[in-house]
Amino acid sequence: MQQFIEFVQSEMILSLVWVALVVTLIVSVVKQKTAAYTIVAPNVATTLVNRQNGVFVDIRSRDEYRAGHIAGALHVLVKDIKENSMSELEKHKSDPIIVVCKAGQVAVKNANMLIKLGFKNISILKDGLISWNEANLPLVKQKRKK
Repeated sequence: MQQFIEFVQSEMILSLVWVALVVTLIVSVVKQKTAAYTIVAPNVATTLVNRQNGVFVDIRSRDEYRAGHIAGALHVLVKDIKENSMSELEKHKSDPIIVVCKAGQVAVKNANMLIKLGFKNISILKDGLISWNEANLPLVKQKRKK
């Protein structure tokens, strides 16, 4: 124990970094466990859509959506969620909704906004379309209108 105290005293910055990392890890785990949404892998997401009438909601930009999106996904822009102007999505308020973004990080904020707007069953596609592509699942490309 004496060596530990000496180490902490002599390596104060390193010790503080370790404490900060542990606290950050604990906060992250607690936040994820108490979140109102769930994070799902692509196979679970497809099960939600196929068996429980779930809906993929793609929140990427129009150009990214046109370049390739999940078949049947609704395209809802982030600004539409903020302004609560999602008439097409309102029909699915009680259905499972899987929020999809490029890498899974933007989806968290938008999932929380959807929950505040009264949507009940919100999930996030883990790692976004990156995990979808890694699972070799198909994307639909939309042709540009002239």
